Amino acid sequence: MDTPTIHQGRNIKRIREILGIKQDALATSLGLSQQAVSQLEQKDILDGDVLQKVSKALGIPEEAIKNFTEEAAINIVSTTFNSHDQSTSIAYRSSLTFNPIEKIIELYERMLTIEREKNELLQKLLNSKE
Repeated sequence: MDTPTIHQGRNIKRIREILGIKQDALATSLGLSQQAVSQLEQKDILDGDVLQKVSKALGIPEEAIKNFTEEAAINIVSTTFNSHDQSTSIAYRSSLTFNPIEKIIELYERMLTIEREKNELLQKLLNSKE
């Protein structure tokens, strides 16, 4: 089997969209223009420094950008999908390896952190225009 080529720029775009971050917001946090972020998202491979800055701005590990695949995303969706019947309901699975409440709290805390960082960036932008 051939290993699929990882397109790091496309992965940044997909992850950014999953996180609900606009190109403008990412550009501001990186100190770039929206067009520069668009160009980054077109590149197959990114420079190590750029990859590090983008991963920090998105709040994810570099490995997530390097290894993100459609198959992994589909696997996550398929294992967490709930059709509201007993055949797929997580409540009927007896082999949970994580606490769902902890995951929800973790996600909520991450969302709060991202929101705070976004507000700080917007405040800096407003202050610099004054």
